[in-house]
Amino acid sequence: MGGSGGVFGGGYTPEKYKKIIEETREQTRDARFETEVNGLIGEMLADYQRKTEITTEHLDDIKEIIEEDIGGIFEMRFGGSVSKHTYVDGLSDVDVLVIIDKSELSDASPQEVLNYIKMRLDHANLQNIEDVRIGNLAVTVKFTDGEEIQLLPAVKRYEGYRIPGQNDDVWSNVIRPDKFATKLTQVNQNCGGKVVPVVKLAKDIIAQLPEDQQLSGYHIESLAIEVFKSYPSSNPNTPKAMLRYFFERAKEFVKFPIKDRTNQSIHVDDYLGKENSKQRLRIGYTLDRISKKMKNADEISSVEEWERIMGE
Repeated sequence: MGGSGGVFGGGYTPEKYKKIIEETREQTRDARFETEVNGLIGEMLADYQRKTEITTEHLDDIKEIIEEDIGGIFEMRFGGSVSKHTYVDGLSDVDVLVIIDKSELSDASPQEVLNYIKMRLDHANLQNIEDVRIGNLAVTVKFTDGEEIQLLPAVKRYEGYRIPGQNDDVWSNVIRPDKFATKLTQVNQNCGGKVVPVVKLAKDIIAQLPEDQQLSGYHIESLAIEVFKSYPSSNPNTPKAMLRYFFERAKEFVKFPIKDRTNQSIHVDDYLGKENSKQRLRIGYTLDRISKKMKNADEISSVEEWERIMGE
């Protein structure tokens, strides 16, 4: 009788079977790791959605108080500060523009308009509003559930809007917030609606950094436009993969000024100085560190490391 090659037929040796089993185990472990991390990120995004729903309810309350009396509301869909404060870094750091077209306010100064908005909210005496305060440029409304909403007054002009200027009690040059929102929307749609969620995650991660290494919300969103406008179709469309890609690419883009599409300023990131300034290089190094932490967490399949990175 001829030999059949023993138990291991088809040319397979014990060593080869062992390798196949190890590879299968590794693939299973990797798949489990990806599922767990994306699950963690999914929970965070679900929390963002819940907060968005709460913000929407509060905005509805504010609209009832001031919209009919003042003019209108232009919602900044991608707004909300990285960390809530009473000044504005960029248009995306506010939740809404309060459009002023009431006749007696059309010629008022920014400070007069801010005072008027605060007065209307104070007189409404809503039970769920804890505090209303005026910052440098915006009115911040704090609700009893801890949520804060920033209202930035804007005077409508045919070609755009004027908002309070950075210095003195004067209105800014004409700005176009719709141009920025349109571009971000386009990039977001081209990436299956995943860019805006990734921006929210990136903001939370960057908000954990020391204050002098943080970026404005407007800057982070502008970086996302640059990073994802040519996102490779071969790359995974998961929040985890796209978050890694953001930090891998943002570390280079942050070294160069980004033109401000809204005309609010020359660049969205003038606060970092000129191209390759010391501050830009320092921020680039910081973003690179975050990128490497993500890479290392993936290499050792550590969910715990990802939790630390996400601030959980």
